[in-house]
Amino acid sequence: MEKEKNKYSIIVPTYNERLNIALLVYLIFKHLKDVDFEIIVVDDGSPDGTQEVVKQLQKLYGEDRILLRARPRKLGLGTAYIHGLKHASGNFVVIMDADLSHHPKYLPSFIRKQIETGANIVTGTRYVRGGGVHGWNLMRKLTSRGANVLAQTLLWPGVSDLTGSFRLYQRSVLEDVINSCVSKGYVFQMEMIVRASRKGCHIAEVPITFVDRVYGSSKLGGSEIVEYLKGLAYLLVTT
Repeated sequence: MEKEKNKYSIIVPTYNERLNIALLVYLIFKHLKDVDFEIIVVDDGSPDGTQEVVKQLQKLYGEDRILLRARPRKLGLGTAYIHGLKHASGNFVVIMDADLSHHPKYLPSFIRKQIETGANIVTGTRYVRGGGVHGWNLMRKLTSRGANVLAQTLLWPGVSDLTGSFRLYQRSVLEDVINSCVSKGYVFQMEMIVRASRKGCHIAEVPITFVDRVYGSSKLGGSEIVEYLKGLAYLLVTT
């Protein structure tokens, strides 16, 4: 019964995801057949026609189920979630990537875990039994794992995957946590979960397999690694 009373707002930030967004939306509808949800696409002025594809999807699924909330240019991942949250009508909010690295097949497990545990946050993790990464070379796996171990050692957040970005939040908790975060970009995800942990939130985990993007290019580069290390130092001092 509880599942029927809940509504889930799925926030999907996009930039040049024309080749992925239609399949992502199809898979969300496929795996959440008996769930009340909306998809909020926050597009940062993609020049590849992402917004045009989303408008076609609105005609297919309805503008009440797919909301396009575009911004004029790239303004950062953290502010994309804040922007999407302003337009969300659900009492739960899902954040996930548009590039199919976060498979919608895990969404029922997130919802089920939250209902079973009463968790404030359910986060997908690559680093427990049943989780993993597919499509990365050894160097990227080592970099990701090393970054996670470093953050675990210094911050003790109480979760196994700090840098993951596939999560289900109680809306009130997300609003509270997001307002206390100052980071931008990829560090934002880490700060969110650390702040939530420090606030005493109940965080549950679901094992996921992260699949490297099939279409388009990764937006992670050397500047993001430097940003991550700066963010880690900031969280070490402020939390």
